[in-house]
Amino acid sequence: MIKEGEICWEIMISCTVGIVTEVIGHRNALTKVLVSFSQGQGKAINYDLLTGVVRVGDTVQLNTTAVDLGLGTGGWHFILANMTRPEQGLKGPGHIMKLRYTPLQIRVLSVEEEDSPDRSLIEKAEDIRAVPVAVGTLHSMLPYIVSGIKQNKPNLRISYIMTDGAALPLYFSEIVYLLKQSGLLCGTITIGQAFGGDLEAVNIFSGLLAARHIQKADVIVVCMGPGVVGTGTPWGTTALEQGQILNAVHSLGGIPVCVPRVTFKDPRKRHFGISHHTITVLKHVALIPVNLIIPFLKNEAQMNYIKDQLISTGLKEKHLLHQVDGGPGLHHCDAHGLGSITMGRSVKDDEAFFLAASAAGNAAANFVAGYGFSE
Repeated sequence: MIKEGEICWEIMISCTVGIVTEVIGHRNALTKVLVSFSQGQGKAINYDLLTGVVRVGDTVQLNTTAVDLGLGTGGWHFILANMTRPEQGLKGPGHIMKLRYTPLQIRVLSVEEEDSPDRSLIEKAEDIRAVPVAVGTLHSMLPYIVSGIKQNKPNLRISYIMTDGAALPLYFSEIVYLLKQSGLLCGTITIGQAFGGDLEAVNIFSGLLAARHIQKADVIVVCMGPGVVGTGTPWGTTALEQGQILNAVHSLGGIPVCVPRVTFKDPRKRHFGISHHTITVLKHVALIPVNLIIPFLKNEAQMNYIKDQLISTGLKEKHLLHQVDGGPGLHHCDAHGLGSITMGRSVKDDEAFFLAASAAGNAAANFVAGYGFSE
């Protein structure tokens, strides 16, 4: 705490200065380095489009807050500034600011603005023409939703919209990079304060319109980047954005598909079966009936537990339930080397979670016009 007269400030960021000793990785405008500083040595991420090129020997300023707090960033610091190369100028078009009114505010070219080559499409677009939209809560669901879609209908075009509910730079996600490299996504869009997608949009509505009318998506997947925020309370989580997104899909004439968070391995009882996050979303935030996809589970006791939850919470009456096979999507994901973990658990550790995501993708593919839904 800093005191000056009667005014007190709590310091909300911890910083240090270090020297880059090694470049250990690079992909899509993200560079990973080792840095030596007074406290020892650590790993750091440099976002090249924000802080410029970084090289061995550069003196850099680091944001060490997450590591100091022991948060889930995998032990990475973040480079705030390259003091060896302090000056850089703007390049390219765009006037929409993200991370607004912060020291790291950036300029992007958003699909809605006048300089955008896609402005006329967005200006005329009024709906997304019955496109199914699978909405998840955790980033680890993404490859399994996509695989669930692709194993069913391989030729469907899939756009991914990343919200600002967690990580803001899309570059931080290795799984998005792999999905694009594998040709499983036709494009990415970042909305709100998130940035780094193939397209930028101001909000979920224009993001959905861009996915349909610019990227020509047959199916859209929406979920936040890595790092959901939770507090252990029913309402204190960024996962509640799921309900607002489902409402937006309905408003634009799309088909809302809810990807439930399901687990029987999380030690926190509030997530057992269908997570309390999903229940809160579907009971209180989603204002319209949505397609709620439940996976087939081999364990009869687990299946019965979920059925009891659906009845006791009123979700069975409020929403449109579909029980769908998630197994093929798991095999597709594994075959393409796209497996991820959730809360430190793999498919082997927590199969129900990944089956739920894959089943939702499978269902979304069947909602595409011309195919029709079948269980």
